[in-house]
Amino acid sequence: MTVRPLAALAVITAISATLLAAAPAQAIDIKQVKSPGGIKAWLVQDSTTPIISVSFTWRAGSVYDPKGKGGTARLVASLLTEGAGDMNSSTFQRAMETKSISISFSTGFDRFRGSLRTLSRNKAEAFRLLRLALTKARFDPAAVERERTGQADDLTRQQRNPRYLASVAWFRSAFGGHPYGRFSRGTQTSIKAITRADLAGFVRTQLARNNLYIGVVGDISPAELGKMLDQVFGSLPAKAKRGPVRRMLPKATGGVTVVRFPIPQSIVVFGHSGIPRRHKDFITAYLLNQILGGGGMTSRLYMEVREKRGLAYSVYSYLQPFDHSAAYMGGVATRNRDVAQTIAIIREEWKRMATKGVSAEELDAVKKFLTGSYPLRFSTSQRIANLMVSRQIQGFTPDYFTKRNDLIRAVTLKDIRRVARSLLQPDRLTFVVVGNPPGKL
Repeated sequence: MTVRPLAALAVITAISATLLAAAPAQAIDIKQVKSPGGIKAWLVQDSTTPIISVSFTWRAGSVYDPKGKGGTARLVASLLTEGAGDMNSSTFQRAMETKSISISFSTGFDRFRGSLRTLSRNKAEAFRLLRLALTKARFDPAAVERERTGQADDLTRQQRNPRYLASVAWFRSAFGGHPYGRFSRGTQTSIKAITRADLAGFVRTQLARNNLYIGVVGDISPAELGKMLDQVFGSLPAKAKRGPVRRMLPKATGGVTVVRFPIPQSIVVFGHSGIPRRHKDFITAYLLNQILGGGGMTSRLYMEVREKRGLAYSVYSYLQPFDHSAAYMGGVATRNRDVAQTIAIIREEWKRMATKGVSAEELDAVKKFLTGSYPLRFSTSQRIANLMVSRQIQGFTPDYFTKRNDLIRAVTLKDIRRVARSLLQPDRLTFVVVGNPPGKL
């Protein structure tokens, strides 16, 4: 549960966002901090506003849920602020609200994420509460059952959501029994099977110091941050304990699977294997995707599917690198009668880019857009903290932020065409349709 901050924190956060929005990536001074206990973090010290934003992430997510107990990581994330130490749920929530402290957790396939926002004058209490949540979560029976019921109810609602059903069906077909083949929400059966021991065991075995990444922005010095790192995270286990997750590329047969659902507009998810984030050609693939389907109203898919033919309101594609796989995916929603035509157009555009590449004008335009819009990613302290964490996980150094635009400018037409030929696989592009399209696709 995320506590809604009081007005003071909200106002100061808004002021901080306004100030940070004017600062380009090159102006952000990132300090690498190492605590006396050896815990590392990236810090952007900013004393212009009395606020501290902390982002922290573990390489730990639903892929490490116990067998038959999918949803464990997600349930843990919802319960860490529902009572810790000698405070029950209401007492813990009230302690955060009184001091305008926001602490939240979330999870996905490969990540267990947390964030903290606090006024700098309340940092001692904020860090104390965060330490308790991470090291002394209570998992009180009443709180566990309340959150379990909430997640089961959410899953029931999702079973009526065609977008969710399409994503689940695609991942199941692509990954089968692999952990990526099950969603982090789990199933009704698996959620019921989770015990308090499973919850405590996930924290004890997955949230360790060796798989932890931290980014901090705000009114705190490197010395203060070093002490905070040991105070909050120092008593976590040194190493995570879990078995290996095998690497697996998604199974992409080029087929179309229809899941019948009584709606007038079908939801379509498509994809095939992708490219790892640290691959030498990832930046080139990123530009390629911006032109093909990731660039919104300027992308080829958007122009062909919506602008020229009016078949959909939106169509998109994106690169999805995981820790143990990589996919190149996309989605579209269109009237049942237009599904076959829409799929044919998407496959044809995939093929056209794979065989003919892009034009010099397209490449020049996407470079200008991506380099010019880059400072917008640094619009708030929380976004900067999140970016620092993600780049640490990906294995980059702090100077990535100053080099990134140069990497984009360096991509050539020859690079794009080479990567397009190897990455794009129109004959293996696999579709899942949730809806009621006529005939056989």
